[in-house]
Amino acid sequence: MADIVKGLRTNRQFAVLSVLIVLLLGAAVLAPFLTSYGPTDTDMKSAFLAPSAEHFFGTDKLGRDCFARVLYGARASLMSVLLLVALVFITGTVLGIASGYLGGKTDAVIMRLSDIFISFPGVLLAIAIAGIIGGSMVNAVIALTCATWPKYARLSRSLVLKAKQNEYVAAARVNGGTPLHILCTHILPNLLPLLVITAAADLGALMLELAGLSFLGFGTQPPAPEWGAMINEGRQQLQTAPWLMIFPGLSVFVSVVIFNLWGDALRDVLDPRDDQK
Repeated sequence: MADIVKGLRTNRQFAVLSVLIVLLLGAAVLAPFLTSYGPTDTDMKSAFLAPSAEHFFGTDKLGRDCFARVLYGARASLMSVLLLVALVFITGTVLGIASGYLGGKTDAVIMRLSDIFISFPGVLLAIAIAGIIGGSMVNAVIALTCATWPKYARLSRSLVLKAKQNEYVAAARVNGGTPLHILCTHILPNLLPLLVITAAADLGALMLELAGLSFLGFGTQPPAPEWGAMINEGRQQLQTAPWLMIFPGLSVFVSVVIFNLWGDALRDVLDPRDDQK
């Protein structure tokens, strides 16, 4: 936390991108106060209206205000990707640490299980799982968690195996440190920065994958707003009402770019190797 606060003060790029992320999340949370329209309010007389002062992003085939749907869709898109990253991070890290630290049969079982999941292309595996358990944003998050956790498990396992060879870990054992104490005091603090950087760097990619599942019908179901689903709904009117795809598409694009750049900036802030330069 101290490194992040220091980065906000000294790294201008990280500070600006952090402010942009706060603004994105704030727009999602404050959506009811930023528009007078509801995301599912229909008005057939106002169908397919072009962007104007009354409807900033135009309206769709049911007369729903696209600006309101984009704002409310940010809730589903942003909150879901944050939940997804948290689940993947926790699941993969816990299993990887258990595998590397305990070793033996535990290591063999977890690694063979990760080999099974890795043997399938990640997106195709997520589509297959989402197709089996049904289309919803919760199921899409579960499907992508199943497809992504092996990356974090293997990374955390390799870091634990490397940390176990350090002299300070051997000294802690000699001094009577319990396995739990050694893990929490001497190993985890050295693993978390790199794992957090990896999770931050994956935010943009996982957002695209979530939007892709929704676009294919495996995520949020109509009439609930979500950026990927909105792009799918608008593609049939691309020539007559292009704003139906342009604005949710821009929302995904801008959010992914911000998250990717923020992940790179966070790496510069937290990477312990920077202290050695």
